[in-house]
Amino acid sequence: MRFPFEPPPAREFDAVGFGLNAVDHLVVVPEYPEFDTKIRLVEHERGAGGQTASTMAGLKRLGLRTAYAGRFGSDDAGRFGFEALRAEGVDCELTEVVEGARNQVAYILIDARTGERTVIWDRDERLAYAPEEAPRGFARRGRVLHMDAHDPRACAVVAREAKEAGTVVSLDVDNIYEGLGELLPHVDVLVSSKEFPRRLTGVTEERAALAETKKRLRPDAVVGMTLGERGAVVYHEGRFVETPAFAVPGGCRDTTGAGDAFHTGFLYGLLGGEGIEGCLTVGCAVAALKCRALGARTALPSASELENFLTGEGETS
Repeated sequence: MRFPFEPPPAREFDAVGFGLNAVDHLVVVPEYPEFDTKIRLVEHERGAGGQTASTMAGLKRLGLRTAYAGRFGSDDAGRFGFEALRAEGVDCELTEVVEGARNQVAYILIDARTGERTVIWDRDERLAYAPEEAPRGFARRGRVLHMDAHDPRACAVVAREAKEAGTVVSLDVDNIYEGLGELLPHVDVLVSSKEFPRRLTGVTEERAALAETKKRLRPDAVVGMTLGERGAVVYHEGRFVETPAFAVPGGCRDTTGAGDAFHTGFLYGLLGGEGIEGCLTVGCAVAALKCRALGARTALPSASELENFLTGEGETS
């Protein structure tokens, strides 16, 4: 199935991202602890994360030209997060450091048996963007604009500019934020967490909720959701297209950032001319490869790793 739109052929960047970055404190435990107990950790690491920043890092690692616009705190975590993104080769010209603000952080408990995680996070309100603070001219520089909707009204400003320039607008969203209704009409591709369609529509059955979500967007928009170990599904032109997940090589160590990795692969496929089925497959493959190691970005693949996985080494679960 083909997309009803395609990215413009040439821009300064293949993808530009406006949204979150974070610093993750990853704590591996033998099993998820019960209430009012103590448990010894197995492993602990600090890593760079955040939905949009990680997707831009992932696309850069696959060989594409990417740029990120977002805000870092002026603390040690902010410096760590900024340097990690810049080290990936992502263009950070439009990043800002907010003096006195704490960078967004997450404390993530990971069950060593399955790699599944629980996230406890915080974001300093001084990192938020008001609509008038949205980066102007940024969306026109990319073939695709990717966002995570945490500042919906500012995102809507950037998305409108993208649509005027013919840039494809991609959205990764997992919750309901004030002003989201102003953003949704400008989105071309919305792939959410599996919980989001229910939260948006009040419909409990997954596919029915996804179909109802489609009604909140433009008629030609493509909507989908990630399903964890079940893979991912897209609803378009009255059809559901579903792709199973791949088995993680060596077993799943950590699902942190798997959704961001899925968006990395999905957009990589879109920018490479794949149809919807192909984008779902590539998205699931990148997500599986990411889960090989601790952290949102550690095991994001190179283009050659991804190609080798897709041409014979990957197995669906």
